[in-house]
Amino acid sequence: MAQRSSAGRGGTATRTARRPGNQTPNTPEVSESTISRMRVDEIRGQLRQHGVSGTSALRKPELVRTLVKTLRAERRSGGTKGPGRRATSGGRSAGGAAVRTGPRTSRSVRSSQVIAALTDRPERPGRSLVTTNHEVIRRWARERNAKPATIRGTERDGRAGVLTFNMPGFRQSSRVREITWQEWFRTFDLRKLNLIYQERLRDGRMSNFFRTESPDREDG
Repeated sequence: MAQRSSAGRGGTATRTARRPGNQTPNTPEVSESTISRMRVDEIRGQLRQHGVSGTSALRKPELVRTLVKTLRAERRSGGTKGPGRRATSGGRSAGGAAVRTGPRTSRSVRSSQVIAALTDRPERPGRSLVTTNHEVIRRWARERNAKPATIRGTERDGRAGVLTFNMPGFRQSSRVREITWQEWFRTFDLRKLNLIYQERLRDGRMSNFFRTESPDREDG
């Protein structure tokens, strides 16, 4: 892609014109001007892939600076984090603060806004969200009076099988069995699941949408 030339003085003008603007000597491949031309959701997506969360409240200039800083730091350290660098394994991270990725990570996970802490808020109503944070999941369920549950007959090696929630006001299958949060999260972490969910519908009404997904299998 052609780069916009920048004005220079004397013999430096030609050399400067060949390089993208706003770079540091040690990070010539990071162009702030190129990043600033990206859409806000694209910048947030790049930040998610590089393990940066909590960007929902940032405006575009702050997002640009954050992505530039992140990329430059990675280049100086000799490599990029890339998708999944912050992924947890086997629930070693208390509360599950990162999104888990793998060979079958779905487009839904990659396009969803990461909610890594209770202070993170959706960018807008109707936004698809993804988390592994236990407290975030507990709060979402508590606001809907939803109880942790599993589907009878899907148990594996004495552990809960397919994870779900028992919500009031909905026709529930006789196969739904309520379990403790301890058992729910133990299975959630052992199977390295993500929770994809919504807080609100586009019209602002509360949303009960959710599903669990494993990055190592086609279904959760």
